[in-house]
Amino acid sequence: MRNTFGHIFTLTTFGESHGEAVGGVIDGMPAGIDIDLEFIQHELDRRRPGQSHITTARDEADQVELLSGVFEGKSTGCPIGFIVRNKNHRSQDYEEMRTLFRPSHADYTYTYKYGIRDHRGGGRSSARITISRCVAGALAKLALRQVGVTIQAYTSQVGDIALERDYRLYDLSKTETNVVRCPDEQKAKQMEQLIAEVKQQGDTIGGTITCVIKGCPPGIGEPEFGKLHAALGAAMLSINAVKGFEYGDGFDGVSARGSEQNDVFIPSPNATQPSAPNITTKTNHSGGIQGGISNGEDIYFRIAFKPVATILQEQDTVDIEGNTATLKAKGRHDPCVLPRAVPIVEAMAAITVFDYFLASKTGKL
Repeated sequence: MRNTFGHIFTLTTFGESHGEAVGGVIDGMPAGIDIDLEFIQHELDRRRPGQSHITTARDEADQVELLSGVFEGKSTGCPIGFIVRNKNHRSQDYEEMRTLFRPSHADYTYTYKYGIRDHRGGGRSSARITISRCVAGALAKLALRQVGVTIQAYTSQVGDIALERDYRLYDLSKTETNVVRCPDEQKAKQMEQLIAEVKQQGDTIGGTITCVIKGCPPGIGEPEFGKLHAALGAAMLSINAVKGFEYGDGFDGVSARGSEQNDVFIPSPNATQPSAPNITTKTNHSGGIQGGISNGEDIYFRIAFKPVATILQEQDTVDIEGNTATLKAKGRHDPCVLPRAVPIVEAMAAITVFDYFLASKTGKL
């Protein structure tokens, strides 16, 4: 089982949903980075369950404990070990699932591959494991701050309620002002209402998250098998419930002509600043990446999330012997993963960009 992500800045995760704790080991963090523990905890708080009436009611503090690699508020360059203890699991809710396979879940594939699985809360396949990603993402964000890179994601669609695709039409600072994490106040209310209705029905619903990376310098990424957009796509597709990834204009661009889609180069208005590139583009249909390498423009992409697989309705299924059965799941589950997935998307973007940033400095990937 592959449990490590990254090349230079790496994260190795461990733990299960209903085990003693989840955690990880981060290697490759440069020495001397200011470590803001309150910021790391804030990132976890954005992901934690029980935030609102439209998220799972599981009540976890998700308090992070840094075990190594930090001394007097700075990274030492040594591995950073951390844990977050599980305290509010109800394993009895999953006893029926010991022998039954939940539709569209990882139960069958895990059992087939390993011959054993932890049925409690999904075990290793649970979205609770993304806690480790948020810790590593927070540390990557702290490092990226020093080079002027910022990352902002937001809920851009729930069901058929969608924002305009152009992120520049919105004040992204308003993303955290509502429980859906949508920068459009009116659309956020509609999304919240829809999620609440779906939850009442014991069902789930999906949507999309848009992510914008600003300040990424040109030259990040490799031209063949280490393309930056491919790395971002792999990172996003590793998140639970993600079904699709597109960057720049994505699939919308297929109906355009080359004369409409090409990003024309122009002199940069910041050319007089020694640290700024002297070339920019008139448009950014490419999404800040050309030939697999960042060009200095905003990097933006969208991720599609399916409806959560666990629903509180009776469903047909089979047991581990292949006999037909019915299942009505118990437990506490998100009716829509989008609001809590926003910080996870940011975390994986930060880990990927920082890893590739370090690779650009060392020439190793």
